[in-house]
Amino acid sequence: MSKKDRVIMNDDIRVAELRCNVDGGESLGIISTDEAMEKANALGLDLVLIAPDAKPPVAKIMDYGKFKYQEEKKLKEQRKNQTKIDVKEIKLSVKIAENDIAYKVKHAREFLSEGKHVKFRVFLRGREMAHPEAGKEVLLKVWPMVEDLGTMDKPPRFEGRYFNMYIIPNK
Repeated sequence: MSKKDRVIMNDDIRVAELRCNVDGGESLGIISTDEAMEKANALGLDLVLIAPDAKPPVAKIMDYGKFKYQEEKKLKEQRKNQTKIDVKEIKLSVKIAENDIAYKVKHAREFLSEGKHVKFRVFLRGREMAHPEAGKEVLLKVWPMVEDLGTMDKPPRFEGRYFNMYIIPNK
């Protein structure tokens, strides 16, 4: 457990006085730590240090187990509502034939109609690196064939030995 995740509560609190609040919103003001612990014990709750760096430190009287449970429940709900983006990669070359482009574009159109993102990559080999604009031309030849199904997220960009173009499906 990292230092940031560690919660200081009850007998671990080592300050003389602190600003204390009760979970319902009631503020007790600045009181001694012993007084706050007595109040927490009387209510059957925990004294949790919220802001240890504040002057004076801020603590809250709450049911920590219930609080932790609700936080985990919120995180689980957020994870459930996340959508995973599926990116399909289609590799092309500078010397690709027209019918091969048509075949690969057919697959890209299927992916886009399924709602998947498509990444076109043109790999530049050896001497092709001397004229990288040839890779860009291949991608610009592909774009009109798929523009009715998607929008270009990133225009063709040169990255290392590849020319990349991202296409996002239209909603």
